[in-house]
Amino acid sequence: MFTWKRAVLKVGSSLIAPDSTHCSAKYLLAIAQFITASREAGKEVLVVSSGSVAAGRNSVKVNHQPSIAEKQAMAAIGQTRMMANWQRFFDFPCAQVLLSAEDLRDRTRYVNIASTIRELLTHHALPIINENDTVVTDELKVGDNDNLAAYTALVAQADTLIICSDVDGLYSADPRCNPQASLISQVDVIDEATYQLAGGAGTKMGTGGMQTKLQAAEKCMHSGIQTLIVNGRKPAVFASLQHGKAMGTLFKPKQSSRRARQLWIHHTLKSKGCIKIDEGAAAALTDHGASLLPSGVSGCEGEFRVGDAVSIECNGRPVAKGLVLFSAAELTLAQGRRTCELSQVLGYQSNGLVVHRDDMVVF
Repeated sequence: MFTWKRAVLKVGSSLIAPDSTHCSAKYLLAIAQFITASREAGKEVLVVSSGSVAAGRNSVKVNHQPSIAEKQAMAAIGQTRMMANWQRFFDFPCAQVLLSAEDLRDRTRYVNIASTIRELLTHHALPIINENDTVVTDELKVGDNDNLAAYTALVAQADTLIICSDVDGLYSADPRCNPQASLISQVDVIDEATYQLAGGAGTKMGTGGMQTKLQAAEKCMHSGIQTLIVNGRKPAVFASLQHGKAMGTLFKPKQSSRRARQLWIHHTLKSKGCIKIDEGAAAALTDHGASLLPSGVSGCEGEFRVGDAVSIECNGRPVAKGLVLFSAAELTLAQGRRTCELSQVLGYQSNGLVVHRDDMVVF
């Protein structure tokens, strides 16, 4: 029985704009009916919607590969069309939420996003989330809406992510090339073999293929969120979901005891460097829940600053990830030293914490 209370529904470009030029109701009607029925049953739904570039493409006509500025112009025009297309299916308000990777990596903004989503759901609006394509640059982009949907599920504290695609789910082989390929109905662990089953991007308009869907599912699985990949072109899929039956590939979540702050550090922050630690420090972190001290540090890589996220490794094995309280230059001076020695090498008094246990995720 497929059950849930709060779900993030990711809808791809191939469903929003099937002909790659404008928004269409062709596939969205069944999805909208599912959203309405779910809300009437007391469940909460958020939508992560692609399609703004496709929706604005016919208003920025080019005979060449569009530049970044031209794509951003398409997104600016198409975003309002995409929202209007969603709103026409509902008699309750739709709320536009535009995000960038930088919004998710900044803790204050992350908490504000969570608060806004909570208020929208409290007032029975339908949050429709998309990446802020009109202004973001490559280094500030999430890059695809599959992973954006996973981040949204985390920040919204959803229990379910439903990825609506143009395929039935994850197959044992590429069904377009191998007629013997079979649909995998349930996945309990995502490993390298699982990723090898995934091919490239499925459509010209979308930026996400099965690879990004697996990345999104893996983030959610490790955070206690179940993920379902379904074929959004088949109305029967949504009729079945209303009766608790999952038609597609279900990724079963692991039990997660991590707090919201740890999930944010683990999944949304990009590591700016790496701290090497000895086996004694690794045991203190993994077995005793200790903070990381300079005495256990054997080296560091990268140009990180205070407050940056760093990975922590022992003998090449990832041990943890956390927010560092030393810059790379300071840690190079302090590594291997006891706390009482730090004032001499640093020139100021330090409490000796390299990464506090409250700002750390141990693997």
